[in-house]
Amino acid sequence: MKTVVCIKQVLQLGDEVEFTDDGLDVDPDYLDPALNEWDSFATEEALQLRERLGGEVVLVTCGSKASEAALRRCLAMGADRAIRIEGVDRDPFSVARALAEVVSAENADLVLCGVQSSDAVQAATGTALAELLDLPRAAVVTKVEYDAGARTAVVDRELEGGLVDRVEIDTPAVLTIQTGINEPRYANLRAIKQAEQVEIDVRNAAGGGVPAYRVRKMFVPDRGEGAEMIGGSPAEIAARIASIVKERLA
Repeated sequence: MKTVVCIKQVLQLGDEVEFTDDGLDVDPDYLDPALNEWDSFATEEALQLRERLGGEVVLVTCGSKASEAALRRCLAMGADRAIRIEGVDRDPFSVARALAEVVSAENADLVLCGVQSSDAVQAATGTALAELLDLPRAAVVTKVEYDAGARTAVVDRELEGGLVDRVEIDTPAVLTIQTGINEPRYANLRAIKQAEQVEIDVRNAAGGGVPAYRVRKMFVPDRGEGAEMIGGSPAEIAARIASIVKERLA
């Protein structure tokens, strides 16, 4: 079987923060790159499926050359190939559009994504990707059992309150993987060195599409101001929140 894993290199913020001169981003000196935690579990799940069933694990990411560090970490874990897509806006829908073009061409049996990324925490890319690929999906997956003959997967989904939803899904399908589904393996030094020699397939994102959002300003919130407790009906609360947002953006 072939499994495609969509991964992301995230930028982790330390205790201190400074912004760029235009106020639209965080100064890179205050950010540390790392493989998104959820994506490490998705990669491990793909590797375990390959070990049980054979096949191939293909990595795909969107980002600059710097993001190849995350790809190489997953290659060192044991993935077979890696693809990097350049020229993609950072919002989840632009990323999903870029991923869809590449993932579709791979004709994978399963497409795995992390539930969310630790920097954006939007949990939207996997769902948008499934919609663009016109594939069934299951979110917050904590167990995967794949039947290659029937081309179906039985998955456990984490629900609120500790409940688990077990569903059967036709494949190909998109699954968003939750942390704790497995224990991601550590790559040894030999594997890390071998991963450094692997050629990464670099593609350019197709044009088209409008970014889902734009950053207007980044700033540290003022401290010492009291919170405003909003009461009333849901409609009144919503109207007051909308009024506050408009005041702040004015």
